[in-house]
Amino acid sequence: MGRNVLAISVTSVAIALGVLLGMSIQTQRNVDSLDALQSQRLSSVKNLLASAQAESKQLKEEHDSLTAQLDQVRNQGGSSPGLLAELDQYRMMAGTVAVQGPGIQITIDDRQQDHKTVFPLTIDDLMVIANTLKFAGAEAISINGQRIVGPTAIVMSGSNKLINQVPISRTDGMPYEILAIGNQDQLVDYFSKLEATALKQVGISVSIVRKTVQIPSYKGAYDIRKSS
Repeated sequence: MGRNVLAISVTSVAIALGVLLGMSIQTQRNVDSLDALQSQRLSSVKNLLASAQAESKQLKEEHDSLTAQLDQVRNQGGSSPGLLAELDQYRMMAGTVAVQGPGIQITIDDRQQDHKTVFPLTIDDLMVIANTLKFAGAEAISINGQRIVGPTAIVMSGSNKLINQVPISRTDGMPYEILAIGNQDQLVDYFSKLEATALKQVGISVSIVRKTVQIPSYKGAYDIRKSS
C-alpha cells in the first residue's frame, strides 16, 4: 500500500514537472517570437528612416525649384497653369491645404482591457507608424487631427504626447485615430505586416478600415532653409 502511494506521488510530481516544463518552453517560444518581431521591426525602422530623410531632401529641392520658378513668373507678370498645378501638388505634400480622398482609418487602443497587461504606445511607435505609412505611399497622414509633415515633431512633455507642439487629445475612452490617404490595399498591406502584428503582440488593440478620409492642413510654421 505504501509503495502504491509513493508511486502515485512520484507520478503526480512527474506530471506536474512536465506541465511546468511545457509551460516554460511555450513561454520561451513566445518570448523568442516577440524578440524576432521586434528585431524585424527595428530593421524596418532603419530603412524607413533612410527613406524619410531622402524624401525630405527631395521635397526641399522641389520647394526651392518651384519657388524660383514662381518668382520668375511673377516678375514677368503672368501665370503658368502647369506651374500652378505643380504648386498645388506641392502644397498637398507639404500639408498646407486640407485634403480628402480614399485611404484608411487606423484605430489603436492601448488601454488595459479585461485585466490584460498592455504596453502603452510610445512616441517612437507613433513615429514608426507614420514612417511606415509614408513608405507605403501615403499622400497625407494625420494622428488625432494633427497633420504629419516634414517639420512635424512627436515628443513627450511631462506625461503628455505632443505632435506639432500640440497635445494629442486623449480623453478616457478615446483611442488613437490615424488617417492616411493613398492606395488602400498597399497601405493596409504595409501597416498590417510591419506594424499591426507587433502591436497586437504586446496587447494593443488595432483595427483598420478602408474609407474616404478627410485630413486637415498643417497649422504650424513651415520654414525650409537652403543648405549652405
